[in-house]
Amino acid sequence: MSAKIGVLVMSYGTPESLEGVEAYYTHIRRGNPPSAEQLKELKDRYEAIVGGVFPLRENTDRQVEALQAALNRDSGEGIEYVCYQGLKHAHPFIEDGVEAMAKDGITQAVGVVLAPHYSVMSVGGYIKRAQQKAEESGIEMAFVESYHLHPELIDVLCRRVSAKLDQFEETGAARGEVRVLFSAHSLPERILAMGDPYRDQLLETSEAVAAKAGVTSWQFTWQSAGRTAEPWLGPDILDTLRELSETQVKYVLSAPVGFVSDHLEVLYDLDIEAQALASELDLRLLRIESLNSDPAYMSVLSDVVRTKADQMKVSQQ
Repeated sequence: MSAKIGVLVMSYGTPESLEGVEAYYTHIRRGNPPSAEQLKELKDRYEAIVGGVFPLRENTDRQVEALQAALNRDSGEGIEYVCYQGLKHAHPFIEDGVEAMAKDGITQAVGVVLAPHYSVMSVGGYIKRAQQKAEESGIEMAFVESYHLHPELIDVLCRRVSAKLDQFEETGAARGEVRVLFSAHSLPERILAMGDPYRDQLLETSEAVAAKAGVTSWQFTWQSAGRTAEPWLGPDILDTLRELSETQVKYVLSAPVGFVSDHLEVLYDLDIEAQALASELDLRLLRIESLNSDPAYMSVLSDVVRTKADQMKVSQQ
């Protein structure tokens, strides 16, 4: 009999349709419904991307399916991996994924978040919820906390950066003239006082990708900060673009290494909002392709999941 190992694949989540945006937004706001103006603004952003049908949900579904296939293709005899989805702000919630495992008789599992960089305010929160539900359900669950310097991750990001730099060269811009902007979702500044590793891990990823790609003209910036009274990590990418324009930079490559899928923060904040500002400033702005279900990214995830599973004493079920 083969040993079954559950894999809880966690991510932020997204509404399945425009009709679900209000419930989704309310959950993000901890049960406080958005105002009519706030709701309209968010719906308008979704509609601006793809006419109201947002692809992130499908992207995440494909990532979960592709990861399960990669794990079982390389798992060897006697072990079967079964992937379950757990979302932070939409169905199936993290707790739903763990409950589904328990109903299927899974007693050992690995949790992994579709985000390479750890913060107590992001990945840490996912793990806390999953761990609590796993303990209640009698499931032994180990967690991948980060994988921001995995060699295959650095390699695939390097190839994406190089491919876009090639596009600049094809139109007459030398590589050295292109400023590469690595970015990630901003978090409240208070994480720095907490000794949180998020910023340092992002800088380590950026430095590794830049070195491998031979990029010398680069910097790190932030994006998609929340609208709260407390200060968030900056500078924001829109402010960075304005500063670059003032210093006569004409070519910019956006490399949002903090995201692994075509999120709203990529498809709207970068492809629409930042692109509009770049046009206004007479900057040429390109963005690297998101990882989504790239086999190389699936290889990264399967490797870190298998490594964590190997550290558990897997029992026959």
